[in-house]
Amino acid sequence: MHILILGATGRVGRRILEKALADGHEVTALVRSPEKLTGIHSEGLTLFQGDARNGDDLHAALRGAELVISCLGTDGGTVLTEFTPLLIEAMKTHGVSRVITVGTAGILQSRAHPGLLRYEAPDSRRSRARAAEEHRKAWEQLAASGLSWTVVCPTYLPDGEPQGQYRIERDYLPDGGMSISAGDTAAFTYRAALEGEYVGCRVGIAY
Repeated sequence: MHILILGATGRVGRRILEKALADGHEVTALVRSPEKLTGIHSEGLTLFQGDARNGDDLHAALRGAELVISCLGTDGGTVLTEFTPLLIEAMKTHGVSRVITVGTAGILQSRAHPGLLRYEAPDSRRSRARAAEEHRKAWEQLAASGLSWTVVCPTYLPDGEPQGQYRIERDYLPDGGMSISAGDTAAFTYRAALEGEYVGCRVGIAY
């Protein structure tokens, strides 16, 4: 399969990239700084230098792709809301229907406050609200796109190798979940992308 990976230089994205190449997939990585991936060598890898917020770069990187995996974060600004409409348009142009992204547990439903998202609940940390709002807008754009989308929503995300044992739940964070490693988040995201699971929903993931 030909996979386009966005955010491939990050903690989760790089792990997905390495796994996809190890499994023999053809991978295009759209990155702003290719030098951050200098340690990865594979005939199946095409590094495309560009910006996901540039429509022309997205169109060029999408040629031939069958699946999009995005691990882009907010970068403290409006990256997601700038990029997501461009990605949707480019995917439709190139006939690519499947996209899976990594979001945040803040946009999952609140158990304690029905009708609210976790970041909207009175007991949530206001310092995280801005990033969560950006993730929410991107999720809503995907949900309205008609594409086969999934948003993986990890809670506190320390670095660490995959343990292989974690809990997942549609639209909610598993009860009592406090953390999930970058390794397990990458492993689940990659598996769900290839197997076509959890289409049309957010997925909470935690230990």
